[in-house]
Amino acid sequence: MAVTFHDLKSASGLKKLDEFLLPRSYITGYQASKDDIAVHAELSGPPSSDYVNVSRWYNHIEALLRLSGVSGEGQGVQVTGSATVFEEVPASPPIADTKASAAVDDDDDDVDLFGEETEEEKKAAEERAAAVKASGKKKESGKSSVLLDVKPWDDETDMKKLEEAVRSVKMDGLLWGASKLVPVGYGIKKLQIMMTIVDDLVSVDNLIEDHLTSEPANEHIQSCDIVAFNKI
Repeated sequence: MAVTFHDLKSASGLKKLDEFLLPRSYITGYQASKDDIAVHAELSGPPSSDYVNVSRWYNHIEALLRLSGVSGEGQGVQVTGSATVFEEVPASPPIADTKASAAVDDDDDDVDLFGEETEEEKKAAEERAAAVKASGKKKESGKSSVLLDVKPWDDETDMKKLEEAVRSVKMDGLLWGASKLVPVGYGIKKLQIMMTIVDDLVSVDNLIEDHLTSEPANEHIQSCDIVAFNKI
């Protein structure tokens, strides 16, 4: 079933969205999709920092739209104009919601996860929200945009496989962005690629030494250089 939100320009609508995003990174599923773009478009601008989870999600979607775009199809989302509570049934709910979902009667067509919260779950959610809010500013300022030069061994190196080797590196806090091939000389080209990192989670030096210039990626990659490094 499609997720439904009501009046996201009102304080009550933003509060419900903030609660909804507390255990989630995206509106539906486990990757950014058209559902995120649809909700993002309903917001007139960056939300107040009082809405910690909405701000986290909004800044992440903004970064994706600037760097690499969003291609996921999503599962469907609706946004209406009335300032009333919303009900939703996540197609792929987080593990933390499983117990609440199991407690709902089989006769119910819709699941109101917020209405089924126990006191313990509510207290845990409040503690988590307080912790996220306390560190929210630090996390938002702890991101960097990095431009890398990735050089092949010679003009016979398959640059498509080289780029695949680069993008195959997956780490928490690492997001690969746009790329292009730049001529170096003598028929050799290098790969220039953008990435966004969370400073506390990703060390660029370790990324290069332990992943990009070590096996198996070094079959295609001779060396990597940092061209630009900017705080976001």
